[in-house]
Formats: sequence, structure tokens, C-alpha cells
Amino acid sequence: MMAAAERCENELTTNWAAIAGVIATVSVFAIAQGLTYPLLSFILQRQGVSPAMIGLSAAMTPIGFIVSSPLIPSLARRFGAGRTALTCAALSALTLALIGLTYDVYAWFPLRFMIGVVTNPLYVLSEVWMIALAPPARRGRIMGVYSTLISAGFATGPLCLLLVGTEGWAPFLVGIVAFILCGSCLAAVLPKLPRVDQTGHHVSVLGFMPLAVLLLIAVVVAAGFEQAVLALLPVYGTHFGITEARMSALLTVMIAGNIAMQVPLALLAERLSAQVVRLGCVVATAAGCALLPLMITTPLVWPFLFVLGALSYGIYTMTIIELGERFTGQALIAGNAAFSLMWGVGGIAMPPLAGGAMTLFGAPGLPVTLGVICLILMVASVVALRGGLNSRYRVG
Repeated sequence: MMAAAERCENELTTNWAAIAGVIATVSVFAIAQGLTYPLLSFILQRQGVSPAMIGLSAAMTPIGFIVSSPLIPSLARRFGAGRTALTCAALSALTLALIGLTYDVYAWFPLRFMIGVVTNPLYVLSEVWMIALAPPARRGRIMGVYSTLISAGFATGPLCLLLVGTEGWAPFLVGIVAFILCGSCLAAVLPKLPRVDQTGHHVSVLGFMPLAVLLLIAVVVAAGFEQAVLALLPVYGTHFGITEARMSALLTVMIAGNIAMQVPLALLAERLSAQVVRLGCVVATAAGCALLPLMITTPLVWPFLFVLGALSYGIYTMTIIELGERFTGQALIAGNAAFSLMWGVGGIAMPPLAGGAMTLFGAPGLPVTLGVICLILMVASVVALRGGLNSRYRVG
């Protein structure tokens, strides 16, 4: 009995050590990714590259996500999830070094595409391990911490540029070292990670999609909302005479809400359910889109955007929690890869769609477009809850 109790205690300690290691891995990865986007944009801007070309260059990374996502389940099966992730960490550092060597906008197109291809499996597999490691009774709070630290990592990336600047090798070295540390953190905990790549039936990304249509729609909405707001909220503010500095500060407050509120939302999901909390986030986000024109010029816009940032990203946090509740093993890997693919789709499609609406209808085009996609998800969620299409069955 004593030996069994000690064994259980050691397993619990190992699980928490592995969870901490995976969180450290993804946090460092997020810092590297968060640094790369603005760094390359600043460099291209100094070279006199047009904004349109800079935008096309930036789009190569999410296109890499989309292309690589269907390959992740088969790579994990063939080479093992751990070996695949470690290889991708090394290739990410190498690719960023090649970007630092070239300094050419046309050479950066395939290299930024490769950054998307090689970083995506690292992110997807880390998320799979995180879900698999989280005890069901505490999955909500653990995934809330996970989402919070990823957001904090992405926010920390640009802050690193304030310390090292955007010229020379210094910023590239920060990113390269971050990817190396990412691989080192992962290697340290790899023996303690579950073998998710060898459990359950083989499921492809395309085969997973019919199993979780609502979850995939939610990912598209969350990604599209975030990317459209980051790209177009400053433009929206200029229609109301708001300065660039003030709009940058408002965006920072919105991101801060995202970082601060994921754990409380996740704790709420443990008490209610991820489905119910996600529906609440969607309804509140749609209401926020309707209220944005009324709030944007008032002092209330500061707390308003803080809450809107929290709830809009909460859609994705709740979706990840539900993915872990419903799927295991190979289906979980395929599901995370499908999430990454749909995040890329939403991130690429929504900013041009909302921007086109603003061109046609002026400033109202942004909140109307974002409100419509939230309403679509809201209706689909209500139908699923009423019809039992979103029941908590497990697939592995």
C-alpha cells in the first residue's frame, strides 16, 4: 500500500514537471514568434518595401501553417512526436538564421513560408501534450494558464526589440536562442511526456473535420476576429479622429485583457462547461461588436476593450478545452493540426474581408463583419447544444 501511494505521488509530480516543461517550451516559442513578425516588417519598411509587399511577405508564415498541418499526424506516427518536435525546433533556429543572412524581400518569401512549416508541428504537438497531461478535473485551469502564457510570450516578443533594437544580428540572435531554448526545454521533459503519437486509431486532418465541425468554425471565428482587430482597429480609429498612439495603447489594453482573463474563464468552464462558457463568450463578443461604435470615443472604451479582448480570445480557449474533453491519441493530434489549419484560414481570410467591407461601407464595415461571423457561430452553437450535436464523447 505504501509503495503504491508513493508511486501515485511520484506520477503526479512527474505530470506536473512535464506540464511545466511543456509550458516553458511553448512560452519560449511564443516569444520567438512574437519577435519575428514585427522585426521583419521593420526591416522591410526601412528598405522601402511597399506595405502591400510587406503584407504578402507576412502571409507566407500562416500559409506554411496551412500547408504543414495535414502532415503532422503522419510525421508524428512515422518519426515519433518527440523527435518531430525537436527536429522542428532545430529547423526553426536554422531558418531564422538564414533569414538574418539574406536580408532580401524575395528570398524571405520561401524562408517565411518555411518558418510556418517547421514551427507549426512544434506548436501543435506541444498543445497535444498539454491537453493529454492535464488532469480532467483541472483541465480548464491548466489550459487557461497555458493560453495566458502563450499570449504573454507573443506580447513579450516585441518588447525584446525595445531592448536589442531591430538592426544587425542582435534581434535575430534573440530569436535563434529562443528556438534553441525551446528545444532544450522539450528535450529535458521528453521522457516524461505521454506517447500520444502511438495511441488510438489513425486519423487524418481531413478525417477529423466531420467529427468536430462546430469546434473548427469556432477556431476560424477566433482567429479571424483576432487578426482583423490587430490589423484594422488602428484604421478604424482614424475614422473617429483617434491618434495612432492612442489606438496602439488601446490595442495593448485589449491584449492585456486576453492575457489576464483566460484563467478565470477556464475556472468558470470547470464549474459550468466549455460549451456553455464559449457560447457566453460568443454572445458577449457579438454584443461588443455592436457597442464598439458607441464606445470608441468615450473613456469607457478602455475597460470595454479589455473585456472584449478577454472574451474574444476566450472562444479559442474554450474550444481547446473541449477538444481535450472529446478526443485522445491520434484523433487529438489530428484535431490540433486541424485547429492550426483553420487558424491559418481565419487569419488569412478575415482581415481582407473586413478591410473590403470598410472600403465599401466605411468604418462600420469592421464591427459589422466581425459581428456577423460571431452571430453565425452563436447560431451554430445554440443549434448544437439543443440538438445534442456537441455532446461530450471521447474519440481516440
